[in-house]
Amino acid sequence: MIRLREDCLVFRTADGLTIPCTAEEVTVEIMGDAAGAIDPEVVRSAAAAVLHYFKTELGREEVSVSEFSIALERILRGFGFQISYADKPADGSPSVSTGAKAVRRIAEADLVELAADFGPACELFFFQKLRENLKTKLAAAPDVVRFSGLRGCAKRLTGSRRWSHRCEEASDRIVGFLRESFTRDNGGHRCALVVS
Repeated sequence: MIRLREDCLVFRTADGLTIPCTAEEVTVEIMGDAAGAIDPEVVRSAAAAVLHYFKTELGREEVSVSEFSIALERILRGFGFQISYADKPADGSPSVSTGAKAVRRIAEADLVELAADFGPACELFFFQKLRENLKTKLAAAPDVVRFSGLRGCAKRLTGSRRWSHRCEEASDRIVGFLRESFTRDNGGHRCALVVS
């Protein structure tokens, strides 16, 4: 038997055909036009999570399209998207006409923009501004607070052009600070913190 690539599974269709394919390609096929309505990074992350579940946790290389779509639906619901399938075939797998809409309120901030005014010597002021921004976001009681641009922010604060050990340390400090501030300032609301 030919060994599959690490990002592939063998998919079994309702007709009994088996097709080796990447998880991301099948995800886009299952979701159809709805894949364009969701951030491509979220789609890639969902596909990777489902692939990991079947290959690593269950030790399987072959799955039905139905099993894959059910697991994908669970992952996307966890990310805050409501998936509705227009027509479900007899085997339970979704048709290509899939709809997705965000059902959670997400407060977003760009860490690179927050760090724009600060250089390597001004890290303390950056963290003060970051905490104020987080408090403002939490005051609106969102379901998710998402900070993006972590790598770019760490490079800006360290004054680095390339990723280095100093950038890694700055990144860890930012994430640690956000976690600590989030825990302290959340006020017991059901809210998730995402840093990427």
